[in-house]
Amino acid sequence: MTIALRAARLDDAAAIAAIYAHHVLHGTATYETIPPSTEATREKIAHITEKGWPYLVACEDGIVLGYAYATQFRDRPAYAYACEDSIYVSVDHARRGIGGALLAALLIAATNHGFRQMVAVIGGGEPASIALHAALGFEQVGRLPAMGWKAGRWLDSVYMQIMLGEGASTNPAGR
Repeated sequence: MTIALRAARLDDAAAIAAIYAHHVLHGTATYETIPPSTEATREKIAHITEKGWPYLVACEDGIVLGYAYATQFRDRPAYAYACEDSIYVSVDHARRGIGGALLAALLIAATNHGFRQMVAVIGGGEPASIALHAALGFEQVGRLPAMGWKAGRWLDSVYMQIMLGEGASTNPAGR
């Protein structure tokens, strides 16, 4: 397996939209029910990268197999040092270590950006996503029962968290 990780580009939007569309239509990890368009995906990539937040893709032979990004956890100023991750891998390339490689790289990139905490909000309480995050040091910090209705059933949302860099042990620079 020769997987390369790199920063996402606007011209990755179609591949990213296609990967996400499968999860929207056939999975429960996201509570979206209508896949975003390529243009909406391009706008999201632009928004995230313009903020300086990390957005990564995993490629093999130039083909995007998965992606991961971190965004500020909430839009209020006090959350400036907390982020939420999002990771999706092409269903055709699952279980090859791509998600783990993306998440490991995302943790480093988010720390380098200055985030101090990362939260994973795992829709549907997906066991594979919980296991992936736990393997990289995340701890479960909450479960919200029956938060979403999708695929004909109620779904829980699981919250997991990991400290980045100095975490809460020091004040952010200049504070």
